[in-house]
Amino acid sequence: MPWLQLKAHIAPEQAETLEELLLAEGATAITLQDAHDDPVFEPERGSTPLWHETVLTGLYDDLEGVDAMLERVHQAWAAEQPEEPCPEIEVELLADRDWEREWMDDFTPLQMGERLWIVPSWHEPPEPGAVNLHLDPGLAFGTGTHPTTALCLAWLDGLAITEALDGQAILDVGTGSGILAIAALKLGAATATGTDIDPQALTASRDNAERNGVAEPALRLCYPEQLDDGEAFPIVVANVLAGPLVEMAPMIAGHVAPGGRLALSGILAAQAEEVLQAYREQGLRMDEPVTREGWVRLSGRRPS
Repeated sequence: MPWLQLKAHIAPEQAETLEELLLAEGATAITLQDAHDDPVFEPERGSTPLWHETVLTGLYDDLEGVDAMLERVHQAWAAEQPEEPCPEIEVELLADRDWEREWMDDFTPLQMGERLWIVPSWHEPPEPGAVNLHLDPGLAFGTGTHPTTALCLAWLDGLAITEALDGQAILDVGTGSGILAIAALKLGAATATGTDIDPQALTASRDNAERNGVAEPALRLCYPEQLDDGEAFPIVVANVLAGPLVEMAPMIAGHVAPGGRLALSGILAAQAEEVLQAYREQGLRMDEPVTREGWVRLSGRRPS
């Protein structure tokens, strides 16, 4: 079955109104994409930032009455935004394709480090004897494809190879999908604690942990404020963004046990020095940055 696609280039402040109007006309799906590859690196907590020029797309399975629908959208826009013209809406007919199949084909198993693999559920593990983490793309909480996540997974894999992870407790700050905490458990950690400010992240982490056979009590999930102030971990990872990492440096560093190890990611190369300094001020001995595709992983240790 062919699909009808409506597309408009909009400013961020226009997104909510146009999205509501297209949904009211029966859109099956609405997507928001960057028009010029201008990434938003430091959104405020709790916000949903959009790009300077955003492409809003509505997808419809009903091909009838397109002209009448567009007229209704323009009239409704004029009623809600009388001082601002409605964005120009492009109409395109999409040929019938197996969208789900094509989407699945985009995700294949990924190797992280020497023996850790991220394997979508519809694939067989390339190395059945390896440490295979089964994780499907879903909400954008982390699937191992982004350099920041890959850098942390490789670091955990390296700890496992040297047996530094075996039997240890790990804290994963900003756990997202739970990928780092789950990987640590499958690589030999005894327990993992994942924290996040987003309840959807904790739900996604719990579901992924159950899928990988490492749910409670091995994995504890909580909000950051539910951690005990004096609770210390031999392994701490935090894959968030540079701003929050600097802001939360006392909290994150405070949970690194004497002799414990720390890995930080979500940092652009130009931001590395500021983050390094923030953690040196907390008494940690920081290593040289490791860079991949413009992103940086920082690691260090607290003296025993």
